Amino acid sequence: MDPTISGALASLVGAVVGGSITFFLNRQLHKHQLALAHEQNKTEFMAEETARHFLSHKGYTDRSFETLQMHLGGFDEDELRKILVRAGAIRTFREDGSEWWRLLSRMDEYIAKKSAS
Repeated sequence: MDPTISGALASLVGAVVGGSITFFLNRQLHKHQLALAHEQNKTEFMAEETARHFLSHKGYTDRSFETLQMHLGGFDEDELRKILVRAGAIRTFREDGSEWWRLLSRMDEYIAKKSAS
């Protein structure tokens, strides 16, 4: 075999092997970084999950801010509102001025329930 061709093939194989190793190492590093970020923000993720749980209850489409605040303790009011928005909730106000929250994904259910009454 011509030394030029064998040198080119060796370079090509080296580039493919090196590129593959780099690809897999970067992929593992990315997974590790995501896991680390999730662990560092676990409180926030769990708060969002808990908010979704309360707002997904079959019997209630809406929850008062006071109820949510009671069950999701440890957050100031504005921080809790941000958590609720990240969970997919929207804020509404009743005629008495009280603050209520509902999941945007349950809006059709709310409208149907309101139309039926």
